[in-house]
Amino acid sequence: MLSEKLTNALNDQFNNELQAAHAYTAMAAYFSKKGFHGFANFYLIQSKEEHYHAMKFYHYLVTMDEKPVLQALTEPKNHFVSALDVLENSLSQEKSVTSNIYALVTLAGELEEHATLSFLDWFVEEQMEEEKSFRDIIARVKAIEEGGEYFLKMDDEFAQRKLEA
Repeated sequence: MLSEKLTNALNDQFNNELQAAHAYTAMAAYFSKKGFHGFANFYLIQSKEEHYHAMKFYHYLVTMDEKPVLQALTEPKNHFVSALDVLENSLSQEKSVTSNIYALVTLAGELEEHATLSFLDWFVEEQMEEEKSFRDIIARVKAIEEGGEYFLKMDDEFAQRKLEA
């Protein structure tokens, strides 16, 4: 069994991942409404990935003989001014998740909870990839006009994205 403090922190992150999935679905809706279905697909896949991450926390808690506890989700941001606004919000969200994962790693280290440290290694790597991905996409979008030819090419590219688990 884990300490109560660590169990609560893991449950908080379980719910943070569900909240991130919720937020990415709202971002997908922005692009769907604008007719950029490739970008919408990209964000729907992001949402599924975040749900997958949440379930990793769920299963870890169960494995450690702890109970996953669902918390209320808050309404995500639903109004964006541009694709760049959505992407910058995405990067900010990922940075927040990274910070939360690092805090969990620190707590698990202080408690000498080696199984949890091992479990969290995957998330540290994942967050490095997620932040880089959004930084790269932001750089591409900053160089083009929303709705322009290259933006539409990116939309087609994102339409091909599949969930990788």
